[in-house]
Amino acid sequence: MNDGPETNISREQAEAAVRTLLRWAGDDPSREGLLDTPRRVVDAYRDWFSGYAVDPAEYLERTFEEVDGYDELVVLRDIRFESFCEHHMAPIIGRAHVGYLPADKVVGISKLARVVDAYARRFQVQEKLTAQIAHCIDRVLKPRGVGVVIDASHQCMTTRGVHKRGVSMVTSQMLGAFRDDARTRAEFLRFIDIDSHAHQ
Repeated sequence: MNDGPETNISREQAEAAVRTLLRWAGDDPSREGLLDTPRRVVDAYRDWFSGYAVDPAEYLERTFEEVDGYDELVVLRDIRFESFCEHHMAPIIGRAHVGYLPADKVVGISKLARVVDAYARRFQVQEKLTAQIAHCIDRVLKPRGVGVVIDASHQCMTTRGVHKRGVSMVTSQMLGAFRDDARTRAEFLRFIDIDSHAHQ
């Protein structure tokens, strides 16, 4: 995907790999409709997997401390994302809900969405994605607690194998007060109202 020392894979090699897969699937990569497909696929991969080129923690380093003593829940819900399953390279499409209890600083809400996006733009399993987001926020902001809930549909299940459409998977990671205090956890889950948001 990247032309650089980390992968040592050139763009030409990546495009050749796409042509090989096209032939393996039974088509002719030299026919008119597929001539530009390898270039387009490599461009798409550069975008889909751009998360490898960024450090999500950097998004959280600019914080605000002048919040007049605000110390209640901060929740950003319905952060839509697209990722790819590391087992089948099939899309995972869903929504992340992120909350934290500030200790002495808050972060711009767009930064929370960027953290989700940075981890989602890598090959993933949903459980790992959920934990990575929560631990990154916990490590950098050092809040009193963090909660992350992800609700997603996995195309590796809906378009192949068991072909079960309309199924979503929900994962959660609770840290600090979200894990230790049932009231804080319940308030977060009430804020994100995941039941009424399902399958919208």
